[in-house]
Amino acid sequence: MMKLHNVNSKLLEARYAVRGKIVIRAQELEAQGKKIIYCNIGNPQALKQKPLTFVRQMLSLLEYPALLDRPEAARLFPADVIERAKMVLEKNPCGTGAYTQSAGIPFIRKAVADFINERDGIPVDVNRIVLTGGASRAVQSAMTLLTNTPNDGYMVPIPQYPLYSATIALYGAKQINYFLDEENGWQLNEAELAKSIEAAKEKGVNPAAIVVINPGNPTGAVLSRENIEMIIRFAKKHGLSILADEVYQENVYGKGLKFHSFAKALHRLGEKDVTLFSFHSVSKGFLGECGHRGGYLEVRNMPDDVYAELIKLQSIGLCSNVTGQLVTYLMVAPPKKGDASCALYAKERDAILRDMKEKAEILGKGLNKIKGMKTGIPQGAMYAFVKFELPHKKDLDFCQLTAEARMKYEAARDSEYCLRLLEETGICVVPGSGFGQLPGTLHFRTTFLPPKDEIKALVEKMRKFHASYAAKLKDL
Repeated sequence: MMKLHNVNSKLLEARYAVRGKIVIRAQELEAQGKKIIYCNIGNPQALKQKPLTFVRQMLSLLEYPALLDRPEAARLFPADVIERAKMVLEKNPCGTGAYTQSAGIPFIRKAVADFINERDGIPVDVNRIVLTGGASRAVQSAMTLLTNTPNDGYMVPIPQYPLYSATIALYGAKQINYFLDEENGWQLNEAELAKSIEAAKEKGVNPAAIVVINPGNPTGAVLSRENIEMIIRFAKKHGLSILADEVYQENVYGKGLKFHSFAKALHRLGEKDVTLFSFHSVSKGFLGECGHRGGYLEVRNMPDDVYAELIKLQSIGLCSNVTGQLVTYLMVAPPKKGDASCALYAKERDAILRDMKEKAEILGKGLNKIKGMKTGIPQGAMYAFVKFELPHKKDLDFCQLTAEARMKYEAARDSEYCLRLLEETGICVVPGSGFGQLPGTLHFRTTFLPPKDEIKALVEKMRKFHASYAAKLKDL
Protein backbone atom coordinates (compact mmCIF):
# COMPACT_ATOMS: atom_id res chain seq x y z
CA MET A 1 0.00 0.00 0.00
CA MET A 2 1.25 3.48 -0.85
CA LYS A 3 2.27 5.60 2.16
CA LEU A 4 2.45 9.38 2.56
CA HIS A 5 6.25 9.34 2.44
CA ASN A 6 6.00 7.88 -1.09
CA VAL A 7 4.05 10.91 -2.36
CA ASN A 8 5.79 13.48 -4.55
CA SER A 9 7.58 15.77 -2.08
CA LYS A 10 6.72 18.83 -4.18
CA LEU A 11 3.01 18.02 -3.89
CA LEU A 12 3.37 17.67 -0.12
CA GLU A 13 4.90 21.16 0.01
CA ALA A 14 2.14 22.79 -2.04
CA ARG A 15 -0.61 24.66 -0.15
CA TYR A 16 -3.95 25.92 -1.45
CA ALA A 17 -5.55 27.90 1.33
CA VAL A 18 -8.92 28.70 -0.26
CA ARG A 19 -9.85 25.02 -0.03
CA GLY A 20 -7.85 24.10 3.05
CA LYS A 21 -8.64 22.73 6.51
CA ILE A 22 -11.12 25.45 7.42
CA VAL A 23 -13.23 24.74 4.34
CA ILE A 24 -13.16 21.02 5.10
CA ARG A 25 -14.41 21.81 8.60
CA ALA A 26 -17.12 24.05 7.13
CA GLN A 27 -18.35 21.16 5.01
CA GLU A 28 -18.42 18.91 8.07
CA LEU A 29 -20.47 21.46 9.99
CA GLU A 30 -22.83 21.90 7.05
CA ALA A 31 -23.38 18.13 6.91
CA GLN A 32 -24.35 18.34 10.58
CA GLY A 33 -27.01 20.91 9.71
CA LYS A 34 -25.21 24.18 10.53
CA LYS A 35 -25.87 27.16 8.23
CA ILE A 36 -22.60 28.13 6.52
CA ILE A 37 -21.90 31.37 4.65
CA TYR A 38 -19.14 30.41 2.22
CA CYS A 39 -16.93 33.44 1.68
CA ASN A 40 -13.76 31.48 0.99
CA ILE A 41 -13.77 31.32 -2.80
CA GLY A 42 -14.95 33.35 -5.80
CA ASN A 43 -17.67 30.92 -6.85
CA PRO A 44 -20.61 33.21 -7.74
CA GLN A 45 -23.26 30.69 -8.80
CA ALA A 46 -22.69 28.65 -5.63
CA LEU A 47 -23.69 31.83 -3.77
CA LYS A 48 -27.02 32.31 -5.59
CA GLN A 49 -25.87 34.36 -8.59
CA LYS A 50 -28.07 33.31 -11.50
CA PRO A 51 -26.45 32.33 -14.81
CA LEU A 52 -27.02 34.60 -17.79
CA THR A 53 -29.98 33.51 -19.87
CA PHE A 54 -28.13 33.97 -23.16
CA VAL A 55 -25.28 31.67 -22.11
CA ARG A 56 -27.55 28.87 -20.93
CA GLN A 57 -29.81 29.11 -23.97
CA MET A 58 -26.82 28.82 -26.28
CA LEU A 59 -25.37 25.88 -24.35
CA SER A 60 -28.73 24.10 -24.42
CA LEU A 61 -28.80 24.21 -28.22
CA LEU A 62 -25.12 23.42 -28.67
CA GLU A 63 -25.20 20.43 -26.34
CA TYR A 64 -28.48 19.14 -27.79
CA PRO A 65 -28.79 20.41 -31.39
CA ALA A 66 -31.94 18.34 -31.95
CA LEU A 67 -33.80 21.13 -30.15
CA LEU A 68 -33.27 23.30 -33.23
CA ASP A 69 -35.55 21.00 -35.23
CA ARG A 70 -38.38 21.11 -32.70
CA PRO A 71 -41.45 23.18 -33.62
CA GLU A 72 -41.32 24.95 -30.26
CA ALA A 73 -37.71 26.14 -30.75
CA ALA A 74 -38.81 29.53 -32.08
CA ARG A 75 -41.00 30.00 -29.02
CA LEU A 76 -38.35 28.93 -26.49
CA PHE A 77 -35.30 30.67 -27.97
CA PRO A 78 -34.78 34.18 -29.41
CA ALA A 79 -34.07 34.34 -33.13
CA ASP A 80 -30.47 35.52 -32.67
CA VAL A 81 -29.73 32.62 -30.32
CA ILE A 82 -31.02 30.12 -32.88
CA GLU A 83 -29.00 31.77 -35.65
CA ARG A 84 -25.86 31.91 -33.50
CA ALA A 85 -26.22 28.25 -32.49
CA LYS A 86 -26.52 27.19 -36.13
CA MET A 87 -23.41 29.22 -37.00
CA VAL A 88 -21.39 27.62 -34.18
CA LEU A 89 -22.52 24.13 -35.21
CA GLU A 90 -21.54 24.88 -38.79
CA LYS A 91 -18.06 26.03 -37.74
CA ASN A 92 -17.67 23.19 -35.23
CA PRO A 93 -19.64 20.35 -36.90
CA CYS A 94 -18.20 17.61 -34.66
CA GLY A 95 -20.04 19.09 -31.69
CA THR A 96 -19.09 19.25 -28.03
CA GLY A 97 -18.08 15.61 -27.71
CA ALA A 98 -15.05 15.68 -30.03
CA TYR A 99 -11.51 16.95 -29.51
CA THR A 100 -10.65 20.28 -31.09
CA GLN A 101 -7.40 21.78 -32.31
CA SER A 102 -4.85 21.93 -29.49
CA ALA A 103 -4.90 25.74 -29.27
CA GLY A 104 -8.68 25.79 -29.48
CA ILE A 105 -11.43 26.16 -32.08
CA PRO A 106 -10.19 28.68 -34.69
CA PHE A 107 -13.29 30.87 -34.92
CA ILE A 108 -13.34 31.23 -31.12
CA ARG A 109 -9.69 32.25 -31.07
CA LYS A 110 -10.53 34.82 -33.74
CA ALA A 111 -13.39 36.09 -31.55
CA VAL A 112 -10.98 36.47 -28.63
CA ALA A 113 -8.60 38.46 -30.83
CA ASP A 114 -11.48 40.72 -31.92
CA PHE A 115 -12.49 41.17 -28.27
CA ILE A 116 -8.98 42.30 -27.27
CA ASN A 117 -8.78 44.58 -30.31
CA GLU A 118 -12.11 46.20 -29.47
CA ARG A 119 -11.20 46.50 -25.78
CA ASP A 120 -7.74 48.04 -26.32
CA GLY A 121 -7.70 49.36 -29.89
CA ILE A 122 -4.43 47.55 -30.61
CA PRO A 123 -3.34 44.90 -33.15
CA VAL A 124 -3.86 41.30 -32.01
CA ASP A 125 -2.29 38.17 -33.49
CA VAL A 126 -4.85 35.35 -33.50
CA ASN A 127 -1.94 32.90 -33.74
CA ARG A 128 -0.88 33.93 -30.24
CA ILE A 129 -4.22 33.07 -28.63
CA VAL A 130 -4.69 29.76 -26.79
CA LEU A 131 -7.99 28.56 -25.30
CA THR A 132 -7.47 27.01 -21.89
CA GLY A 133 -9.29 25.15 -19.13
CA GLY A 134 -9.77 28.29 -17.07
CA ALA A 135 -7.05 30.80 -16.26
CA SER A 136 -5.49 28.38 -13.77
CA ARG A 137 -4.48 25.97 -16.50
CA ALA A 138 -3.11 28.88 -18.55
CA VAL A 139 -0.95 29.99 -15.63
CA GLN A 140 0.37 26.44 -15.19
CA SER A 141 1.20 26.24 -18.89
CA ALA A 142 3.14 29.50 -18.76
CA MET A 143 5.08 28.37 -15.71
CA THR A 144 5.82 25.00 -17.31
CA LEU A 145 7.28 26.84 -20.29
CA LEU A 146 9.34 29.25 -18.17
CA THR A 147 10.69 26.92 -15.47
CA ASN A 148 14.01 25.48 -16.63
CA THR A 149 16.04 24.93 -13.46
CA PRO A 150 15.29 24.59 -9.71
CA ASN A 151 16.82 28.05 -9.23
CA ASP A 152 14.33 29.78 -11.55
CA GLY A 153 12.11 32.11 -9.57
CA TYR A 154 8.81 33.97 -9.85
CA MET A 155 8.14 37.35 -8.32
CA VAL A 156 4.77 36.98 -6.61
CA PRO A 157 2.70 39.70 -4.91
CA ILE A 158 2.11 39.39 -1.20
CA PRO A 159 -0.73 38.93 -0.56
CA GLN A 160 -1.13 36.58 -3.54
CA TYR A 161 -3.59 34.05 -4.88
CA PRO A 162 -2.41 30.58 -3.70
CA LEU A 163 -2.54 29.19 -7.26
CA TYR A 164 0.85 30.82 -7.77
CA SER A 165 2.62 29.62 -4.63
CA ALA A 166 1.17 26.12 -5.06
CA THR A 167 2.23 25.88 -8.73
CA ILE A 168 5.72 27.16 -7.94
CA ALA A 169 6.05 24.49 -5.24
CA LEU A 170 4.77 21.76 -7.58
CA TYR A 171 7.25 22.72 -10.27
CA GLY A 172 10.16 22.92 -7.86
CA ALA A 173 10.88 26.59 -8.61
CA LYS A 174 11.56 29.48 -6.21
CA GLN A 175 9.04 32.02 -4.95
CA ILE A 176 10.24 35.62 -4.76
CA ASN A 177 7.86 37.62 -2.60
CA TYR A 178 7.23 41.32 -3.10
CA PHE A 179 4.92 43.18 -0.76
CA LEU A 180 2.04 45.24 -2.09
CA ASP A 181 1.61 48.69 -0.58
CA GLU A 182 -1.43 48.35 1.69
CA GLU A 183 -1.32 52.00 2.71
CA ASN A 184 -1.40 53.06 -0.96
CA GLY A 185 -4.38 51.05 -2.15
CA TRP A 186 -2.31 47.87 -2.66
CA GLN A 187 -0.40 49.33 -5.63
CA LEU A 188 3.06 48.00 -6.55
CA ASN A 189 6.06 49.91 -5.24
CA GLU A 190 9.16 50.07 -7.45
CA ALA A 191 11.57 50.29 -4.52
CA GLU A 192 9.99 47.18 -3.01
CA LEU A 193 10.31 45.34 -6.34
CA ALA A 194 14.00 46.26 -6.59
CA LYS A 195 14.65 45.19 -3.01
CA SER A 196 12.87 41.89 -3.59
CA ILE A 197 14.67 40.95 -6.80
CA GLU A 198 18.11 41.88 -5.48
CA ALA A 199 17.59 39.78 -2.36
CA ALA A 200 16.61 36.83 -4.57
CA LYS A 201 19.69 37.20 -6.77
CA GLU A 202 21.94 37.30 -3.71
CA LYS A 203 20.54 33.87 -2.80
CA GLY A 204 21.38 32.50 -6.25
CA VAL A 205 17.82 32.63 -7.58
CA ASN A 206 17.33 33.39 -11.28
CA PRO A 207 14.19 35.60 -11.58
CA ALA A 208 12.25 34.46 -14.66
CA ALA A 209 8.94 36.33 -14.41
CA ILE A 210 6.81 38.67 -12.35
CA VAL A 211 3.18 37.83 -11.51
CA VAL A 212 0.69 40.71 -11.35
CA ILE A 213 -3.00 40.30 -10.46
CA ASN A 214 -5.19 43.18 -11.68
CA PRO A 215 -7.82 43.79 -10.38
CA GLY A 216 -6.34 42.28 -7.27
CA ASN A 217 -7.05 38.98 -5.57
CA PRO A 218 -7.23 39.06 -2.57
CA THR A 219 -6.90 42.85 -2.28
CA GLY A 220 -9.72 44.13 -4.51
CA ALA A 221 -7.32 46.82 -5.82
CA VAL A 222 -7.31 48.26 -9.36
CA LEU A 223 -3.88 49.21 -10.70
CA SER A 224 -3.32 52.59 -12.31
CA ARG A 225 -1.96 52.96 -15.84
CA GLU A 226 1.21 54.54 -14.40
CA ASN A 227 1.73 51.59 -12.05
CA ILE A 228 1.39 49.11 -14.93
CA GLU A 229 3.86 51.03 -17.09
CA MET A 230 6.33 51.06 -14.18
CA ILE A 231 6.03 47.27 -13.94
CA ILE A 232 6.73 46.86 -17.67
CA ARG A 233 9.85 49.04 -17.44
CA PHE A 234 10.99 47.07 -14.40
CA ALA A 235 10.44 43.77 -16.23
CA LYS A 236 12.51 45.00 -19.18
CA LYS A 237 15.34 46.19 -16.95
CA HIS A 238 15.61 42.81 -15.26
CA GLY A 239 14.82 40.54 -18.22
CA LEU A 240 11.53 39.27 -16.78
CA SER A 241 8.47 37.91 -18.50
CA ILE A 242 5.13 39.21 -17.17
CA LEU A 243 2.27 36.97 -16.07
CA ALA A 244 -0.77 39.28 -16.07
CA ASP A 245 -3.74 37.76 -14.28
CA GLU A 246 -6.63 39.88 -15.59
CA VAL A 247 -9.60 37.62 -14.85
CA TYR A 248 -11.44 40.36 -12.91
CA GLN A 249 -11.23 42.98 -15.65
CA GLU A 250 -15.03 43.40 -15.73
CA ASN A 251 -15.16 43.80 -11.94
CA VAL A 252 -14.23 47.46 -11.41
CA TYR A 253 -16.44 49.45 -9.04
CA GLY A 254 -14.41 52.38 -7.73
CA LYS A 255 -15.49 55.82 -8.93
CA GLY A 256 -13.21 57.14 -11.65
CA LEU A 257 -11.32 53.86 -11.94
CA LYS A 258 -11.00 51.71 -15.04
CA PHE A 259 -9.24 48.54 -16.06
CA HIS A 260 -5.97 49.00 -17.95
CA SER A 261 -4.63 45.92 -19.72
CA PHE A 262 -0.95 45.05 -19.80
CA ALA A 263 -1.28 44.38 -23.55
CA LYS A 264 -2.38 47.94 -24.21
CA ALA A 265 0.32 49.39 -21.96
CA LEU A 266 2.96 47.24 -23.66
CA HIS A 267 1.78 48.46 -27.08
CA ARG A 268 1.64 52.08 -25.92
CA LEU A 269 5.24 51.89 -24.72
CA GLY A 270 6.31 50.24 -27.97
CA GLU A 271 7.98 47.51 -25.94
CA LYS A 272 9.16 44.53 -28.02
CA ASP A 273 11.58 42.88 -25.58
CA VAL A 274 9.21 41.88 -22.75
CA THR A 275 7.26 38.63 -23.15
CA LEU A 276 3.72 39.00 -21.84
CA PHE A 277 1.29 36.25 -20.86
CA SER A 278 -2.24 37.61 -20.27
CA PHE A 279 -4.97 35.46 -18.70
CA HIS A 280 -8.74 35.76 -18.72
CA SER A 281 -11.51 33.44 -17.52
CA VAL A 282 -15.26 32.81 -17.76
CA SER A 283 -15.32 32.10 -14.01
CA LYS A 284 -15.29 35.74 -12.90
CA GLY A 285 -16.62 39.02 -14.30
CA PHE A 286 -20.39 38.81 -14.37
CA LEU A 287 -20.64 35.35 -15.96
CA GLY A 288 -19.48 33.36 -12.94
CA GLU A 289 -19.34 30.18 -15.03
CA CYS A 290 -16.70 28.57 -12.81
CA GLY A 291 -17.77 24.99 -13.47
CA HIS A 292 -17.34 25.25 -17.22
CA ARG A 293 -13.59 25.88 -16.86
CA GLY A 294 -13.10 28.18 -19.81
CA GLY A 295 -10.54 30.87 -20.46
CA TYR A 296 -7.79 32.07 -22.73
CA LEU A 297 -4.12 32.96 -22.80
CA GLU A 298 -2.74 35.71 -25.04
CA VAL A 299 1.02 35.82 -25.64
CA ARG A 300 3.01 38.82 -26.89
CA ASN A 301 6.66 39.16 -27.85
CA MET A 302 7.46 35.47 -28.19
CA PRO A 303 9.54 33.94 -31.03
CA ASP A 304 7.86 31.33 -33.24
CA ASP A 305 10.09 28.48 -32.07
CA VAL A 306 9.30 29.18 -28.41
CA TYR A 307 5.58 29.51 -29.10
CA ALA A 308 5.69 26.14 -30.87
CA GLU A 309 6.79 24.59 -27.58
CA LEU A 310 3.79 26.14 -25.82
CA ILE A 311 1.49 24.62 -28.45
CA LYS A 312 3.28 21.27 -28.02
CA LEU A 313 2.47 21.50 -24.31
CA GLN A 314 -1.19 22.12 -25.18
CA SER A 315 -1.08 19.12 -27.51
CA ILE A 316 0.04 16.85 -24.69
CA GLY A 317 -3.29 17.62 -23.06
CA LEU A 318 -5.06 17.34 -26.45
CA CYS A 319 -7.25 20.44 -25.98
CA SER A 320 -9.19 22.36 -23.38
CA ASN A 321 -12.75 21.19 -22.75
CA VAL A 322 -15.05 22.15 -25.59
CA THR A 323 -17.92 23.51 -23.51
CA GLY A 324 -15.45 25.82 -21.76
CA GLN A 325 -14.22 27.00 -25.16
CA LEU A 326 -17.81 27.76 -26.17
CA VAL A 327 -18.52 29.72 -22.99
CA THR A 328 -15.32 31.68 -23.65
CA TYR A 329 -16.74 32.52 -27.08
CA LEU A 330 -20.00 33.68 -25.51
CA MET A 331 -18.04 35.86 -23.06
CA VAL A 332 -16.04 37.64 -25.75
CA ALA A 333 -18.86 37.80 -28.32
CA PRO A 334 -22.08 38.69 -26.45
CA PRO A 335 -25.33 39.75 -28.14
CA LYS A 336 -25.02 42.95 -30.14
CA LYS A 337 -27.32 45.92 -30.33
CA GLY A 338 -30.31 44.93 -32.45
CA ASP A 339 -30.21 41.26 -31.39
CA ALA A 340 -33.33 39.98 -29.70
CA SER A 341 -31.22 38.78 -26.75
CA CYS A 342 -29.36 42.05 -26.23
CA ALA A 343 -31.75 43.85 -23.89
CA LEU A 344 -32.11 40.94 -21.45
CA TYR A 345 -28.38 40.26 -21.55
CA ALA A 346 -27.55 43.89 -20.71
CA LYS A 347 -30.17 43.95 -17.96
CA GLU A 348 -28.83 40.79 -16.30
CA ARG A 349 -25.19 41.87 -16.69
CA ASP A 350 -25.76 45.34 -15.25
CA ALA A 351 -27.81 43.99 -12.35
CA ILE A 352 -25.02 41.59 -11.36
CA LEU A 353 -22.30 44.25 -11.50
CA ARG A 354 -24.46 46.80 -9.70
CA ASP A 355 -25.23 44.26 -6.99
CA MET A 356 -21.52 43.46 -6.55
CA LYS A 357 -20.66 47.13 -6.21
CA GLU A 358 -23.35 47.63 -3.57
CA LYS A 359 -22.23 44.56 -1.61
CA ALA A 360 -18.59 45.72 -1.74
CA GLU A 361 -19.67 48.99 -0.10
CA ILE A 362 -21.85 47.25 2.50
CA LEU A 363 -19.01 44.94 3.46
CA GLY A 364 -16.24 47.55 3.43
CA LYS A 365 -18.14 50.22 5.34
CA GLY A 366 -19.54 47.69 7.81
CA LEU A 367 -16.21 46.05 8.67
CA ASN A 368 -14.48 49.42 9.05
CA LYS A 369 -16.90 50.27 11.85
CA ILE A 370 -15.72 47.27 13.87
CA LYS A 371 -13.12 48.20 16.47
CA GLY A 372 -9.90 46.39 15.62
CA MET A 373 -10.69 45.85 11.92
CA LYS A 374 -9.65 47.84 8.88
CA THR A 375 -10.22 47.40 5.16
CA GLY A 376 -10.63 49.61 2.15
CA ILE A 377 -13.88 49.39 0.25
CA PRO A 378 -13.01 46.90 -2.53
CA GLN A 379 -12.45 48.78 -5.80
CA GLY A 380 -12.57 45.68 -7.97
CA ALA A 381 -12.61 41.87 -8.12
CA MET A 382 -14.74 39.98 -5.57
CA TYR A 383 -12.80 40.15 -2.31
CA ALA A 384 -11.69 42.17 0.67
CA PHE A 385 -8.41 41.50 2.48
CA VAL A 386 -9.34 42.56 5.99
CA LYS A 387 -6.73 43.61 8.53
CA PHE A 388 -7.56 42.84 12.15
CA GLU A 389 -5.83 43.28 15.49
CA LEU A 390 -5.61 40.90 18.42
CA PRO A 391 -3.95 41.33 21.81
CA HIS A 392 -0.91 39.13 22.55
CA LYS A 393 -0.82 36.72 25.44
CA LYS A 394 0.47 38.42 28.57
CA ASP A 395 3.43 36.08 28.98
CA LEU A 396 4.63 36.38 25.34
CA ASP A 397 7.56 38.63 24.43
CA PHE A 398 6.71 39.04 20.73
CA CYS A 399 9.74 41.21 20.01
CA GLN A 400 12.10 38.41 21.04
CA LEU A 401 10.73 35.93 18.48
CA THR A 402 12.79 35.09 15.40
CA ALA A 403 11.35 35.95 11.97
CA GLU A 404 10.48 32.29 11.39
CA ALA A 405 8.89 31.95 14.82
CA ARG A 406 6.85 35.12 14.24
CA MET A 407 5.55 33.78 10.94
CA LYS A 408 4.45 30.49 12.54
CA TYR A 409 2.92 32.35 15.49
CA GLU A 410 0.94 34.71 13.23
CA ALA A 411 -0.19 31.88 10.94
CA ALA A 412 -1.43 29.96 13.96
CA ARG A 413 -3.21 33.07 15.25
CA ASP A 414 -5.11 33.96 12.07
CA SER A 415 -5.93 30.29 11.39
CA GLU A 416 -7.31 29.81 14.90
CA TYR A 417 -9.28 33.06 14.57
CA CYS A 418 -10.88 31.98 11.29
CA LEU A 419 -11.65 28.50 12.64
CA ARG A 420 -13.36 29.93 15.72
CA LEU A 421 -15.24 32.40 13.50
CA LEU A 422 -16.52 29.47 11.48
CA GLU A 423 -17.44 27.37 14.51
CA GLU A 424 -19.31 30.18 16.27
CA THR A 425 -20.93 32.08 13.38
CA GLY A 426 -20.92 29.79 10.32
CA ILE A 427 -18.87 32.33 8.34
CA CYS A 428 -16.15 30.66 6.25
CA VAL A 429 -13.24 32.96 5.37
CA VAL A 430 -9.56 32.28 4.60
CA PRO A 431 -6.67 33.19 6.92
CA GLY A 432 -4.37 35.90 5.60
CA SER A 433 -1.37 33.64 6.11
CA GLY A 434 -2.72 31.50 3.26
CA PHE A 435 -2.11 34.45 0.91
CA GLY A 436 0.90 35.99 2.62
CA GLN A 437 0.94 39.17 4.65
CA LEU A 438 3.37 41.74 6.00
CA PRO A 439 5.06 40.41 9.15
CA GLY A 440 3.41 41.74 12.27
CA THR A 441 -0.04 41.96 10.66
CA LEU A 442 -3.09 39.70 10.64
CA HIS A 443 -5.70 39.47 7.86
CA PHE A 444 -8.44 37.31 6.45
CA ARG A 445 -9.86 37.23 2.94
CA THR A 446 -13.59 37.26 2.39
CA THR A 447 -15.70 37.47 -0.72
CA PHE A 448 -18.69 39.75 -1.01
CA LEU A 449 -20.59 37.35 -3.27
CA PRO A 450 -23.38 36.18 -0.91
CA PRO A 451 -26.75 37.96 -1.16
CA LYS A 452 -27.04 41.40 0.45
CA ASP A 453 -29.00 40.18 3.45
CA GLU A 454 -26.30 37.61 4.18
CA ILE A 455 -23.56 40.26 3.81
CA LYS A 456 -25.36 42.49 6.32
CA ALA A 457 -25.79 39.55 8.71
CA LEU A 458 -22.13 38.64 8.20
CA VAL A 459 -20.96 42.10 9.24
CA GLU A 460 -23.04 42.03 12.42
CA LYS A 461 -21.89 38.51 13.32
CA MET A 462 -18.27 39.52 12.79
CA ARG A 463 -18.70 42.57 15.00
CA LYS A 464 -19.97 40.49 17.91
CA PHE A 465 -17.48 37.70 17.36
CA HIS A 466 -14.41 39.94 17.11
CA ALA A 467 -15.24 41.84 20.28
CA SER A 468 -15.81 38.60 22.19
CA TYR A 469 -12.72 36.83 20.83
CA ALA A 470 -10.40 39.77 21.50
CA ALA A 471 -11.77 40.17 25.05
CA LYS A 472 -11.04 36.49 25.81
CA LEU A 473 -7.44 36.84 24.61
CA LYS A 474 -6.86 39.80 26.94
CA ASP A 475 -7.56 37.54 29.88
CA LEU A 476 -5.03 34.86 28.86
